[in-house]
Amino acid sequence: MEIVRYKDLGRMRYQEAWDYQTSLHQALIATKMAHKGMPPESYTQEHHLLLVEHPPVYTLGKSGSMDHLLLSEQELSERGIEFFPINRGGDITYHGPGQIVGYPILDLERFFTDVHLYVRNIEEVIIRTLADYNIESYRIKEYTGVWTQTQGTATQAPMQRKICAIGVHLSRWTTLHGWAFNVNTELDYFRNIVPCGINDDDKTVTSMAQLLGREMDMEEVKQKIKKYFEEVFQCRLEE
Repeated sequence: MEIVRYKDLGRMRYQEAWDYQTSLHQALIATKMAHKGMPPESYTQEHHLLLVEHPPVYTLGKSGSMDHLLLSEQELSERGIEFFPINRGGDITYHGPGQIVGYPILDLERFFTDVHLYVRNIEEVIIRTLADYNIESYRIKEYTGVWTQTQGTATQAPMQRKICAIGVHLSRWTTLHGWAFNVNTELDYFRNIVPCGINDDDKTVTSMAQLLGREMDMEEVKQKIKKYFEEVFQCRLEE
């Protein structure tokens, strides 16, 4: 069973967290290259799981469109929101207080070499966490992430709501970036973007707090994420 080093970074600006996870990512790759040609299980590799909250920031994935950012540079500055084009997959998303952002930095050759399975596993961690709060969630084949659905009415069709966005980057089967899980997130920030580039009339975003009508205990939710991360990835987290 692989050991994954767990660290809660607390509240940290995006650039600082990006630099930190990048340094860990590069260290894993350096270890792989130092043992090139050797079976992955024959040497020690140090995986990581970082949880963090960011001050308000928009990030744009390498396949995203600047048209999906609906604010000017001046408006971003006036509202105190940072913006970063980054090297993960996916389009634009928001990170901010009340959101649990997860950065798994794993050498997948020690787990499985399947990018789609990796993303499905992240989704499964969040789906199981939500189930503990009696929130039914699911995947949509065409869209990465975790979704919930509102009940339709006589005058309104059901609405699909994304509660967790996922965007990853892999180099030499080593993972970078991860997920953004809306727990107590202020959802108005999503009005300034086209979230994940999805502009469908029947799709929007939500949070646990919105669905349950109360503020969530962030530490409690983190503990559940840790539990299900261990279960799904069949690893052991150590601080």
